[in-house]
Amino acid sequence: MIAADAIVKCLEAEGVEYVFGYPGVAICPFYDSILNTNIKTILVRQEQNAAHEASGYARISGKVGVAVVTSGPGATNLITGIATAFADSIPLVCITGQVDSGLMGSDVFQEVDVSGACESFVKFSYIVRKASDVPRIMKEAFHIASTGRKGPVLIDIPIDVQKAEIRKFAYPESVSIRTYKPTVMGHAVQIKKVIKELQKAKRPIICVGGGVHLSSGAKEEVRRFVEEKDIPVVCTMMGLGVLPTNHFLFYGMVGNNGQAYGNRAMNDADMIIMVGARVADRSFSQPDLITENKVLVHIDVDPAEIGKNAGPTIPLVGDIKHVFEEFNKAEISVDHSLWIDKLDGYKDDTQNASRRKRHMYSSTMTEEEINALTVNPEIFIKRLSRAMNDNAVYVADVGQNQLWSCANCVIKENGRFLTSGGMGTMGYSVPAALGAKLAAPDRQVVAVCGDGGFQMTMMELATMKQYKVPVKIVVLRNNVLGLVRQYQHFTYQDRYSVIDLGDSIPDFRKLADAYGIRYLQIAAVEDMDSGIEDFLSDDEATLLEVIIDPKLVV
Repeated sequence: MIAADAIVKCLEAEGVEYVFGYPGVAICPFYDSILNTNIKTILVRQEQNAAHEASGYARISGKVGVAVVTSGPGATNLITGIATAFADSIPLVCITGQVDSGLMGSDVFQEVDVSGACESFVKFSYIVRKASDVPRIMKEAFHIASTGRKGPVLIDIPIDVQKAEIRKFAYPESVSIRTYKPTVMGHAVQIKKVIKELQKAKRPIICVGGGVHLSSGAKEEVRRFVEEKDIPVVCTMMGLGVLPTNHFLFYGMVGNNGQAYGNRAMNDADMIIMVGARVADRSFSQPDLITENKVLVHIDVDPAEIGKNAGPTIPLVGDIKHVFEEFNKAEISVDHSLWIDKLDGYKDDTQNASRRKRHMYSSTMTEEEINALTVNPEIFIKRLSRAMNDNAVYVADVGQNQLWSCANCVIKENGRFLTSGGMGTMGYSVPAALGAKLAAPDRQVVAVCGDGGFQMTMMELATMKQYKVPVKIVVLRNNVLGLVRQYQHFTYQDRYSVIDLGDSIPDFRKLADAYGIRYLQIAAVEDMDSGIEDFLSDDEATLLEVIIDPKLVV
């Protein structure tokens, strides 16, 4: 067989179901070989979306997502998707075609050093020099992507290597990489230290991050622990959904755009257990202040993250599932009822208080008059998510829609919330939702985006139509780049620069019709409930346009 055949055999051995990509001459040997298998190929309309779709697939299936594109601009277009996956620790194997190995370095047509370009945001990258190396490289790539702190691995393979013969194919049964030995089991001494501190803590809190979703079975172990030990929980943006929104021990998302009662809980705690979170600026703008005079435990499978932004009292490296399995064996008998009552009071105070509306309307207008103008996105997201199925997947884009979604989305018992947290990549939601729907055809999948982000990836409507992937899409339309406008409003005193999408926004009704997708619109408050009911009434691909006011801020 040739190396291209061997790559496909390796994908089969790894149980790959879908390959997302875009062909070109430099990757044609692979796309010819894949015709001989049952692996399904998904032709995206732009290479960046191959990585996003593979990401959505990986996050819902728990498997490694696979993206395959050609050299040159195909590879460079993929880069943003790779960086997005790296920032959120999503396991991908990205394969790029490359020019003939004898011509590499001579600036021939469609040559680019994609391995060098991606060096800072891949877990590892390979340039395949010999066809005989393909089985080993493929086995290592899937192992690296899916173990330790998960993330994307790049394999760049020249076209002549793809065509080269392999005399004997043997896919390795195991992997042994001398320089890559991720820690799985947490250190027993450190685990005992955490338990000892928990016995003394009066006001402990657990802050869960995206790492809990990424470790298979960790969500169940964490939930068992907090429920049995009565420990309150907050989350980062990527940790949304570890506990349902209405869980009696859940106190919201923390950070600049989190719930006030969640941030207050973090401030008042005497012990914080960070689980699978990076202590990054969006959640902890001043980590030293938040952790002052507290016991800080930081649990993460990646030792490089521990202590990077805040010095922990007890660092604990290990896979979250295994660590919490050990925690669940411990006997902890501390009464946290007074602490929980206090946090419930914080939550009640916030939710019962009339929320101060930050808007830029005339001071003479009543709240009823404001709400009558357009649809309130916060109320819309609450009603939409409440109406969604218990196991639905909500995929938020980036911008104001993301912040409204994080603050108002109701995540149910078996629901999931996906977004681009670390990189904040606009245009993520539609392709990621497509990948998520392929991973779970029986689950309701809804993408929510702004009119700016939607136009970055609206070409994927063609992919949805071609492969009959019935994703539900909500476009919050305000004809501006809302979050940038909001920033310019507060920072530059209404000096708006390059944020007006103007009248050039396409007619979304005609656009949906062009792709053969059902279209709905909600333009007034009184149409909200009936519009949501109609939107979710079937499993048909639907584009719902929701008109909101451009002056609204988060």
